Amino acid sequence: MRPHFLAIPALLASTAMVQAGGIDRSGQSINALFESGRYAEFTFGAISPDTSGTAVAALGGFDSGDMTSSYMQFGAAYKADINDRLSYAVIYDQPFGADVDYPTGTNYYAQGSQADLDSHALTGLLRYKMPNNFSVHGGIRIQTIEATAAVPFVTGSAGPFAGAPYRVDGDRDTGVGYALGFAYEKPEIAMRVSLTYNSKIKHDVDTTENSVLGGPNRSTTDIETPQSVNLEFQTGIAADTLLFGGVRWVDWSDFDISPANYGTLTGGGSLVSYDDDVFTYSLGVGRRLSDTWSVSASVGYEKSNGGFASNLGPTDGNKSLALAAVYTRDNMKITSGIRYVNIGDAQTAIPGAAPAANFEDNDAVAFGVKVGFTF
Repeated sequence: MRPHFLAIPALLASTAMVQAGGIDRSGQSINALFESGRYAEFTFGAISPDTSGTAVAALGGFDSGDMTSSYMQFGAAYKADINDRLSYAVIYDQPFGADVDYPTGTNYYAQGSQADLDSHALTGLLRYKMPNNFSVHGGIRIQTIEATAAVPFVTGSAGPFAGAPYRVDGDRDTGVGYALGFAYEKPEIAMRVSLTYNSKIKHDVDTTENSVLGGPNRSTTDIETPQSVNLEFQTGIAADTLLFGGVRWVDWSDFDISPANYGTLTGGGSLVSYDDDVFTYSLGVGRRLSDTWSVSASVGYEKSNGGFASNLGPTDGNKSLALAAVYTRDNMKITSGIRYVNIGDAQTAIPGAAPAANFEDNDAVAFGVKVGFTF
């Protein structure tokens, strides 16, 4: 198996975790750690979701319009060997995010609602190879988050459409977590199985709220980005043919964003929360066509859990198909891929109306490019 052929599983990351697990975006991949020699990569993804719903008749039956903005993802990594047994990697990614913008002028109950969540993470990892084909890895992750939201229909007065609109701004905060895992490799058949645990990371976000309760009201909102486990594998199944895939579990049921005034206005409601953990599955096949070209196709699946979704994230599960190619020349490899995502149908709710809207037949398209150098 040629070295560039082994890069095919990384295509899953280069086309982004579109809509996976609500605000899960990068998948927190550590594939760069397993590259040979000294290696650097840069990743770019452009994601265009199309998400809209229709209010129930009791709320006028109006269409929401497309409430998800297109966004871009960036990533980078550097890996090097210290000696025959020990190596390290430094990985930058944007693990979590949200870009919500309900258009105005639609008469939809959530018109004008907005939400933005930005995160950046820098992970430093060490890997130790043991004599029996096993290796262990672990390290520290430093992460920042920043968030804002405006929810005009939350007013704390009689009826969802009256009173002063609600807005919250969270300052950027930095938290620290860790990653631990192990891997087993059998290079003669291009086999590798890795398991990585990512800890939750706690943030104490300085928060400013404005609403019918007055403002600016300042407080601290505790936010913990969720713990997760990534199981990834690849193996040769025939000459120049690779089977690859993975399972990602994220502890979303323990995730909650509840600014102080928002809870008062909604009778204890959360701005963002999830009822269930999320498992995301992927499976693909790669094929080396020549010394310079490899291609792959993969499918992804995330179960629909039912119940009511947040108005700021009205999705429930997804199915996806990705096609990708790797071009290798000298010490450079260029990985490009496109992914189509069928976003799972969801229902939303507001106080006094459950369901409030139905979101159906939504999708997203993502395009990713990764450029890697071995030197």
